[in-house]
Amino acid sequence: MIRTEALDRLPVRTVLPALTRALDEHGVAVLCAPPGTGKTTLVPLVLAGLAGLTDDVPDAPVRRVLVAEPRRIAARAAARRMAWLLGETVPGGGAGGPAGGRVGFTVRGERRVGPRTVVEVVTTGVLLQRLQRDPELAGVDVVVLDECHERHLDADTSAAFLLDVRDTLRPDLRLVAASATTDAEGWARLLGGAPVVEAQGVSHPVEVVWSPPERQVRPPHGMRVDPALLEHVAGVVRRALREREGDVLCFLPGVGEIARVAGRLGGAEALGAEVLQVHGRAPAAVQDAVLAGGSGGRRVVLATSVAESSLTVPGVRVVVDAGLAREPRTDHARGLSALTTVRASRAAARQRAGRAGREAPGAVYRCWAEADDARLPRFPAAEITVADLTAFALQVACWGDPDASGLALLDPPPSGAMAAARDVLVATGAVSADGRPTRRGRRMARVGLHPRLARALLDGARDVGARRAAEVVALLSEEPPREYGDDLAAAWRSARRGGDAYAARWRAEARRLEGAAQGARSDGPSTGEDPGTGTPPTDDAVAGLIAALAFPERVARARGEGAYLMASGTGAELGEGSRLRSARWLAVAVADRPVTAASARVRLGAVIDEGIARAAAAALHAQGEEILWSEERRDVVARRIERLGALELAERPLSSPDPERVAAALREGLGREGLGLLRWTPEAVGLRQRLAFLHGAVGAPWPDVSDAALLESADEWLGWDLSRARRRADLERLNAGTALERLLPWATGDAARLDELAPERIEVPSGSRVRVDYGGEQPVLAVKLQELFGWQETPRLAGGRVPVLVHLLSPAGRPAAVTADLASFWQDGYRSVRAELRGRYPRHPWPEDPSTAAPTRRTNARRPGA
Repeated sequence: MIRTEALDRLPVRTVLPALTRALDEHGVAVLCAPPGTGKTTLVPLVLAGLAGLTDDVPDAPVRRVLVAEPRRIAARAAARRMAWLLGETVPGGGAGGPAGGRVGFTVRGERRVGPRTVVEVVTTGVLLQRLQRDPELAGVDVVVLDECHERHLDADTSAAFLLDVRDTLRPDLRLVAASATTDAEGWARLLGGAPVVEAQGVSHPVEVVWSPPERQVRPPHGMRVDPALLEHVAGVVRRALREREGDVLCFLPGVGEIARVAGRLGGAEALGAEVLQVHGRAPAAVQDAVLAGGSGGRRVVLATSVAESSLTVPGVRVVVDAGLAREPRTDHARGLSALTTVRASRAAARQRAGRAGREAPGAVYRCWAEADDARLPRFPAAEITVADLTAFALQVACWGDPDASGLALLDPPPSGAMAAARDVLVATGAVSADGRPTRRGRRMARVGLHPRLARALLDGARDVGARRAAEVVALLSEEPPREYGDDLAAAWRSARRGGDAYAARWRAEARRLEGAAQGARSDGPSTGEDPGTGTPPTDDAVAGLIAALAFPERVARARGEGAYLMASGTGAELGEGSRLRSARWLAVAVADRPVTAASARVRLGAVIDEGIARAAAAALHAQGEEILWSEERRDVVARRIERLGALELAERPLSSPDPERVAAALREGLGREGLGLLRWTPEAVGLRQRLAFLHGAVGAPWPDVSDAALLESADEWLGWDLSRARRRADLERLNAGTALERLLPWATGDAARLDELAPERIEVPSGSRVRVDYGGEQPVLAVKLQELFGWQETPRLAGGRVPVLVHLLSPAGRPAAVTADLASFWQDGYRSVRAELRGRYPRHPWPEDPSTAAPTRRTNARRPGA
């Protein structure tokens, strides 16, 4: 019997006439309805014609409705709630109501539908698989995309495919985009100007209590959350239990944080409330128990974002929000994908707070300062902009639009992420070079796994048998608990004998994948035996092969104790105490790279040998001649090299390398190491300084001899020498001065004027030929003062353009004065220098009039006639 009273209390019923009109007139609509209004449960029943509400909305003809939810827990809960409203149970639902079967659900690994099912709730992943198999969705009249504001990649892709179907195959297919908080205008544009229908909620008032930590906590990075924040959250939960009535729903970013906060809260006896944990990995029985409500005592429900929407947790009057969420991030350069902890968006915070006002007035305790609230992002990041797009790229390739350019998407996929995804698909044989799906790629898409794991399942089944391949892939499709350890083979054994919730899910998924592997085989059954020995391979060998097939660029070779280099070129490190540390080769299945770390941390891996590495990563194998400048050896390397990605497997030197390629490598070495690779004699340094002076003072045709200019014109002045050089040592023997002479302006005849314009030495009045220093901004002539007596004019260089800066030295060779105008110095400056030095050096001449005195290099005693 339909529970009419419960249906009548759902506020969304007031906008159903407008929604049905919008669908009748346009075929598409955007429904915005706050949490608790019946958006998820009542709307599908009415659209299916299973529940008429008022005289204004008579019973509609029965239509088949498909409701897409982003999460399995929400799909199961929504189906059971709708069945309850009809006075029924879902097919296979057991006792608790008369069997009706008009509402069912399908999630990965579980299908509850029957011949009478009219409303079917599915996950968006299941919807994608169904669209690929049957683009027309034969028999389906209406599709409701629920919680589209969460911007999950599967949901965005499903919406794009459905709009394509409406445009080309099924213009009669009705489509509703439904959400509590969303970009209504954006979705309306995407749906071709769809009407927006807004329902007003009657949720009860929710008081906001700001409860930031007393002391500053470290912001999240990677998967890490400051333990001090979790301690604070546990304290806020205790405070909420003291200050408020009803159950407490606490939002945390992940399973690990839920476990740690549960540990800090202690047992039910000490807390005075039962502590329950709700997340995607929790057993279905636990999830159902939480959603069914308590039995009288108070409850504290620790939940991830799965409890934000589509679900009502009965009895909740208080929400404690840690203010964190998990979003995917991909390091395309290193081939690493992982979840990362971020600040929750304001939209998520509103959704979470609304959980406290579903049944009565409530309160939300926010574990951050009110001043920080405005700095939160408005909406969560669209997954298509931050996630690994390999699965998306395969989906759109199989759909017939490899670059997704013809699909209606709120956000286009980033070109770099799509390029990286296509590289993976080409390497695994899923698509051809032009992006079109291969027969193998279509089989991979039908498995319902990430393409990497689908490749490992199909290829692994051929080598080790469908059952064993499926069991290992099931471990990789949902990462095992951390207590299983970092050894994939050991985790496999733990799952086999485990009695926990994870092990139960793993067994169910392994059975599904085994069937998929057997159904996809096209080349006969596998014996599952090692072709070399005729015996089944060990668990370690199987685990290593499957992990390497899934992540070929992560096969890694040891380069130190616990340190590895992956074929991608990224370093990886094992934790202390890992039993994998002695392995020469590893297949890294799960890894993340902290923001400040140089290497990735291995979370899950398996021991392999070089043979498995070569076989699994065959697409990365390359051989060829390599002539280049090695940063490590700081010399030219000319060799025949065999590589597996960034891993060097073997090498031997080339006996007769190509001289042009060697010269190019030497030029690269000069660019990296600098001109110091050449032999710079004092004469070469002097010549370069003289040329630099003339280039600055005169300009053309005198050449620019700066480092940048010389490196750019290396072929011009070093070409002959480079053509004969073979290694660094040859450059070190090369006289840079001789090479620089090739840059002199011989063609114009100006080269002959070098000694005139920038002489290496200048003859002074004493007869000495003194070297000119061109190393500074102005040429310097450093000479003893007595040798310049009688010299009236300061010498000028560069055709008279630049005066020499004269450093006048004492008899001991120490600076006494500096001048660029000798005549002025003799007249004004000399007296003070004479007064200071004549007593210190009495044996040297100190005439009163130096401009007419005879220059000398000697003391008075040695001067002729003295």
